[in-house]
Amino acid sequence: MEEHVHHVEHPDMYDPESSKIGMWLFIFTELLLFGGLFLVYSVYRYMNPDAFHMAAVELNTTIGAFNTVILLVSSMTIAMSTSALQKGQKNLTIGLVVITFLIGIGFLVNKWFEWGVKFDHGIWPGSEHMIENMSQGEILFFGLYFVMTGLHALHIIVGLVVMGFAIRGVANGKVNPDRPSMLENAGLYWHLVDLIWIFLFPLFYLIT
Repeated sequence: MEEHVHHVEHPDMYDPESSKIGMWLFIFTELLLFGGLFLVYSVYRYMNPDAFHMAAVELNTTIGAFNTVILLVSSMTIAMSTSALQKGQKNLTIGLVVITFLIGIGFLVNKWFEWGVKFDHGIWPGSEHMIENMSQGEILFFGLYFVMTGLHALHIIVGLVVMGFAIRGVANGKVNPDRPSMLENAGLYWHLVDLIWIFLFPLFYLIT
């Protein structure tokens, strides 16, 4: 009597394609979220053009422009890290992700100082200074400014955490040329963060 042995295939728990599809779906929901906020901003700006212009003058365009430049540089460095990984250049990959990470920290530090100046001037949602001295349109502008830049800063923090995992993965060899998805997903997420800022910067800082 012949015995038939069935070999059970154990699927690899690591599926790069599904992780990438998951990241793209996540990015799509994030774009919907910020797209909705941009729409709200556009409606309020249309209704209060003068007030929005007056409020925008309070923002520091130089800091905003500097943050835009460093984020664009960070998009380049994380893209270069993926290329370095594909070439098997482990140390270069880690170095480039660390540079991207440090730029993200720099962005948050700049934002912290920028917000600090606003707080010193009594400008924050619900502050007595705003209620007594600003029009409804200006209050709306700063409300949207704090919500949207705050949400963006939160995304920066999440991006830094993801990069931290990617750095550890490359260092211990779990992220390598054959399994690059964690680093690629970190890059995709970081490009999303940059893209959102590229919209936020002109909306709030360059408004006329």
